[in-house]
Amino acid sequence: MENNTLQIEQIMNALSKSWSLESSSKWSKDNPAKGQCGVTTLVVNDILGGEIKKTKLPDGWHFYNIINGKRYDLTASQFGEDILYMDIPSNREEAYKDTNDKQYNYLKQTVSINLDTFFNYGCLS
Repeated sequence: MENNTLQIEQIMNALSKSWSLESSSKWSKDNPAKGQCGVTTLVVNDILGGEIKKTKLPDGWHFYNIINGKRYDLTASQFGEDILYMDIPSNREEAYKDTNDKQYNYLKQTVSINLDTFFNYGCLS
C-alpha cells in the first residue's frame, strides 16, 4: 500500500530527528539508531498498529514492526551487517523491557511534534 510507504517515510524522518540520548543511552551521532529498537517499535505501533516481532541477535533481542503483512525495521541501520529475520511473535510488554517510561514518553512526544510539524507546515502538498 503506497499510503503506508509514505507514512513510514514520514515516521522515519520524524524518528531520525527525534532519536537522542533521551531515547536510548546507546545513541551516538555516528549511530543514532543504536539501542532504539524497542522504543521505536512501540512508537511505530502506537501510530500505525500492526504486529511486533523479534529476532535473536548476538547482543540480545531485536524488535521491529509488521504492518499490513510487511516488515518494517526502522532501526536496522544500527547494525553493520544484514539481519536474518526470524519474525518471532512478540508484544508491547517484551519490547518495553528494552526501554523505560522516560525514553518511551520522550520519543513518543518528540516524534508526535515532528510529525505535526511535517503536516502543519506544508511539507505535504
